[in-house]
Amino acid sequence: MRFGPWRPVRSAWSGLGLVIEGVVDDDTGAAGPDDYVNAILLAAEHRDALFALVDREGLVVCKNVGGDDAAYEDVRGRSSRGRLSQGEYYHHDGCTGPIKPRVVEIRCPRQAIARHTHTAIARFPDTVHAMLLELPAALRQDGELAAHHAAVAAGAPIAADAWDHVQGAVIRTVRRALSAEEARAYLRAVDVRAGAYRQPWTMGESRFIANANAGRTLQHRRAYLEPPGTRPNGKLVKRWPADADAAPADAIAPALCARDDHD
Repeated sequence: MRFGPWRPVRSAWSGLGLVIEGVVDDDTGAAGPDDYVNAILLAAEHRDALFALVDREGLVVCKNVGGDDAAYEDVRGRSSRGRLSQGEYYHHDGCTGPIKPRVVEIRCPRQAIARHTHTAIARFPDTVHAMLLELPAALRQDGELAAHHAAVAAGAPIAADAWDHVQGAVIRTVRRALSAEEARAYLRAVDVRAGAYRQPWTMGESRFIANANAGRTLQHRRAYLEPPGTRPNGKLVKRWPADADAAPADAIAPALCARDDHD
């Protein structure tokens, strides 16, 4: 894996995706620039190679990234104790229309306050299967979900054209039937079953997620490992770097895409 003379320094990570700690020049051994994501990985001559890597791995985590956050927009949204927001459930990023961004980059910029709320990232449709299998017993008998749960429990996959529909049905059922903390506990069990990446955020970390493509497609959600409270929480920013020459999300297909203030 090379980007011209630059070799990514991989972390000894054996879970979902690929973790990069930085880049070095293979000829001189020199470390790359502070903002190696923009200066090297997303440089015009290397962009296609990066996106192909994201397509193949599903998730590429870049740590120790510096630089300017002007090309990103804030990821906003909050959850309450009484009801989960949509962003706490697994979702694809970006569009309410039929065309979704190929890749979403979510970043924890360097800031004074640490980010203590996690982001869970898992393969799709593993997320759908896990959501069905982790349903509480009483909800497995809920109309159409009973048949889908029985099929998945027996090892039969859900047809691809039904993934979004089934996931929506599960979310509606859980939102209606479970309290906020019951739903969060349920989703933490879904994370585990789906093999989610749920590592704490570090300052200057970017996560490139295969959001909608012909290879691996992933979903993500805002994941509370403790009940939401009043403790200050660092922000996240994001962009869709494979679309419209890496323009900020607001500039991409505004007629089709709604702001995702829910990550």
